[in-house]
Amino acid sequence: MKLYIKTYGCQMNEYDSDKMVDVLRAEGVVQTDKPDEADIILFNTCSIREKAEDKVFSDLGRARALKQNNPNLLIGVGGCVASQEGDVIIKRAPYVDVVFGPQTLHRLPQLIAARRESGRPQVDISFPEIEKFDHLPAARTSHGAAFVSIMEGCSKYCTYCVVPFTRGDEVSRPFADVMREVENLTAQGVGEITLLGQNVNAYQGETDDGDTVDFAFLLQAVAALPGVQRLRYMTSHPREMSQRLIDLYATTSKLAGHLHLPVQSGSDRILAAMKRGYTALEYKSIVRKLRTARPDISITSDFIVGFPGETDADFEATMKLVEDVGFDASFSFIFSARPGTPAAEMADDTPYETKLARLHRLQTRIAELGQQVSAAMAGSVQRVLVENISRKDANELAGRTENNRVVNFPGSPGMLGRYVDVRILSGTLHTLRGELVIQHE
Repeated sequence: MKLYIKTYGCQMNEYDSDKMVDVLRAEGVVQTDKPDEADIILFNTCSIREKAEDKVFSDLGRARALKQNNPNLLIGVGGCVASQEGDVIIKRAPYVDVVFGPQTLHRLPQLIAARRESGRPQVDISFPEIEKFDHLPAARTSHGAAFVSIMEGCSKYCTYCVVPFTRGDEVSRPFADVMREVENLTAQGVGEITLLGQNVNAYQGETDDGDTVDFAFLLQAVAALPGVQRLRYMTSHPREMSQRLIDLYATTSKLAGHLHLPVQSGSDRILAAMKRGYTALEYKSIVRKLRTARPDISITSDFIVGFPGETDADFEATMKLVEDVGFDASFSFIFSARPGTPAAEMADDTPYETKLARLHRLQTRIAELGQQVSAAMAGSVQRVLVENISRKDANELAGRTENNRVVNFPGSPGMLGRYVDVRILSGTLHTLRGELVIQHE
């Protein structure tokens, strides 16, 4: 049987999709990138942005046409929209066979079997804490990098965010479980590990003897494994950037010099309305400490523009923060009200055109700052993990630098999954050009 899966949204969803593939592979299912060849089509959904549900139902409509030609085709909806909508999905699209949440993806084989035996759609959007990690098959990868999810959910309850409602409160995986998964990956030749969580640095993992370790301890333990060559994590929350964690940037060379630290706004008034739990000054203090520990660290962030009540003065405070920090890149969006969140009930009288102009100004300035960083890299030698064949030239490779930039350079496919030294020749906003210097064994 063949599986086609479409993933929307964040790295957590990318990780979950990989696990869906692992779970069904254990049942003899193989993956395809052609939906018209599939026996099972899964949509792993995201509900962060406005109209996310509309996009899902639009894709479901296309899948329905395939099902009309192949009545045995099984269609499933997973992820955060599934968690939020549940039975509503079946009511709107009765041809959907299974609906499951992020915490129940490991039950896919049972849900599919129940659908076929009963003839009725199956819905399971429960929150069985970390049960899914106990039932997932061991990760398998052919690449030099892998994601490892170390916790689920979020307990911050920012006023604009649906994640606590779709993924539940923060629950950390036991320390030994995380270490075993990383060791399994390094045994397969994976050298770069990215630890994942909604608020990954809030990790509080239980040890076998009943103690609890924090995120800094976990990072140290993972970095100490001989097979780990580079270590990343996302997404972090400013409230959880402890001094112990910051100090690791001075003492742990395997920890990549790139940190994605969402700030959302530079206005203290808006930050309070968002219930973020810090001020702009506190955020800048964290960045200053990080740059003391690792002077060349790259800081990227998230911004929400046009949050309810945002004034011109509030937006100017955001632009001042951008200048003060010097962000390398960002994900930025116009505020979109998510049903069921407190922010959806707040008065929002700022014209859309004003929000759009603010977003354009923010993105333009951060792009200029990112271009400056890329240009400054010219002439430097970067240690690069080779990830793929270049999209634009089959004779070139694409790798990722420590500060999370893609660099294209001539090379052979035998280098895939390995670290090489690349001299940067030039840099644009999105990619770098380079030449091979020496290959690491």
